[in-house]
Amino acid sequence: MIEIKNLSRSFGELRAVDGISFRVEPGEIVGFLGPNGAGKTTTMRMMTGYLQPSGGEIELDGESIFADPLSANARIGYLPEQNPLYADMDVEEFLVYMGRLRRLGKEQLSGRLDYVRDKCGLQDVWRQRIGTLSKGFRQRTGLAQAILHDPEVLILDEPTSGLDPNQILEIRELIRELGKAKTVLLSSHIMQEVQALCDRVVIINAGRIIVDDAIDNLGSYIEGYNRVVLEVEAVEPDFSPWLEQQTDVELDASQQEEGVTTLEFLCPPDADIRKDLSSYAVSQGWQILSIYLEKQSLESIFHELTSETREAMEELAEEELQPQAKDAEGPAPEDTAADTPEDSEEEDR
Repeated sequence: MIEIKNLSRSFGELRAVDGISFRVEPGEIVGFLGPNGAGKTTTMRMMTGYLQPSGGEIELDGESIFADPLSANARIGYLPEQNPLYADMDVEEFLVYMGRLRRLGKEQLSGRLDYVRDKCGLQDVWRQRIGTLSKGFRQRTGLAQAILHDPEVLILDEPTSGLDPNQILEIRELIRELGKAKTVLLSSHIMQEVQALCDRVVIINAGRIIVDDAIDNLGSYIEGYNRVVLEVEAVEPDFSPWLEQQTDVELDASQQEEGVTTLEFLCPPDADIRKDLSSYAVSQGWQILSIYLEKQSLESIFHELTSETREAMEELAEEELQPQAKDAEGPAPEDTAADTPEDSEEEDR
């Protein structure tokens, strides 16, 4: 298990990561999401020991990674977004070099080289110079070095970047397999990838965590509806008695064609009305041809959550600046104009 506690990092006046906390358990693949500049890469670099935090702690099974950095480094595999490879080496030579840096024994290294070559699909480019590889094979080579030493924790930043559709499916299957026994934190801009691999997501924005929850629960964080589409073999079926018994459910659309009626119902994001809806249709003697749930996409939920947070933080910043602006203006000037000669003469009289 890897856990971060009240982690923060500043670059001068910029607070890139602002007191965040979360954990990833063994056998768990957690998506780490956020817009550009949110603090994802900074957090991952701190989690892998490449960057010292300004405050907070990072623990592996309860022990600080900074207490024994070499031991912690041997237990963590990291694939950064900007894949650091040696262009003048061939793939095998590079991985042998990385294995020796990881202090793998000769026999262990030989077995691990065979494993990563096969799992990452590097057979055809094994002795090809890295500088001549396509982006997809460079990415595969980077993933191979991340898992070469069989780490307990994997931190992957855009692992399928540059891969073709077939390669993406292969690497996803590899990550899924690794995730059964390892602790995996996965950052990606491809929401389909996150949905395919992760059960839980942590969303960071402006250096702060705004959501840490199961993907299925994300809809409850925003205002919106899921859509249930029902096809029944019936003409003008009447669902009004059933709707009267529901809360926050409404019939949004109804269309008939050749004795088949298609109805679209809206329900809250945390509700699934399919079972009750089907039971009612069957009780009325209507044959159900199909019924399915259309949830709000992860893309739309992510966009709304991060947009709302950005707007709220901009408003807060404006509120904080207003008192400072008033203090800077100082008190309103008093009327200190000098008395005119005429005023003085009137006072004397």
